[in-house]
Amino acid sequence: MSTRDISHQTDIAKMKTEADGSFKRLDASFRNSIENGSQFEPEKDRYHLYVSYACPWATRTLIVRKLKGLEDFVSVSVVSPRMGANGWPFASVDPFPGADVDPLYDSQHVKDLYLSVAPDYSGRFTVPVLWDKKDKTIVNNESSEIIRIFNTAFNHLLPEKFAQVDLYPASLKAKIDELNEWIYPNINNGVYRTGFATSQDAYSTAVKEVFEALDKVEAILAGDKKYIVGDQLTECDVRLWVTIIRFDPVYVGHFKCNIRDIRNGYPSINKWMKNLYWNNAAFKDCTNFEHIKTHYYWSHPSINPTRIVPVGPIPVIQPL
Repeated sequence: MSTRDISHQTDIAKMKTEADGSFKRLDASFRNSIENGSQFEPEKDRYHLYVSYACPWATRTLIVRKLKGLEDFVSVSVVSPRMGANGWPFASVDPFPGADVDPLYDSQHVKDLYLSVAPDYSGRFTVPVLWDKKDKTIVNNESSEIIRIFNTAFNHLLPEKFAQVDLYPASLKAKIDELNEWIYPNINNGVYRTGFATSQDAYSTAVKEVFEALDKVEAILAGDKKYIVGDQLTECDVRLWVTIIRFDPVYVGHFKCNIRDIRNGYPSINKWMKNLYWNNAAFKDCTNFEHIKTHYYWSHPSINPTRIVPVGPIPVIQPL
């Protein structure tokens, strides 16, 4: 049994910021793919996905899994939203409603999976984790790559209606890449750079960038546009949506992203968000507001030491 101190990898309270008080996210470490002829062949029921409903990155993978009809191909376990000193716990440690035990190894925490594969692993123990049940190892823990894997890897095994779903079509790749290039740092990660800033300057810079980027998205979606790129659902919608759905319930208050909220400040973004939630089961079914709100307000004691989870906003998402 390892005796080295890994608390800086598991305990968010020990997370370091840069010298100027800004927050810098580390890159993911496991970056393999599932493809024919590789170590990780596309096979039914070979892979398992460990996720948190609370985590926007993990929720991306859940949404795409459902959009692509992969429920019978990739099984799923959900951790408790209460991420404590040991990181993400399974229901065996924290039986939160909607959380699962680890069906494969009865792990207590997500960190146990990482350390079983790489005892000297030095990164953070993040979700999502795409796991290979056959080789008992991590395939990938980078959500942007997992959704690309799900988009194409199993197409030859899927019914036509799911195989033809393409969230990264060749004709739109350049535009999707261009949007991802600024939406990720300024919005997806921008809310974290705002919320985890430990100096006024770092916070003020980050929050300004968040709302400048939201203003750009609002302009793109003006005129009742249902999707961000072209006239079809793409990964760009999925990647942005998971941040926007959390914005009013969490980021406005907890992360101090309070220049405007979505429901009152961004009518086009709000309508786009609600349309996907209420009209597409993949978005609604993969969203658990109890997990989302509990995670952020409970798991970041440096920001919210009382761990009180606020009641609002009511409704958590408005009707169409």
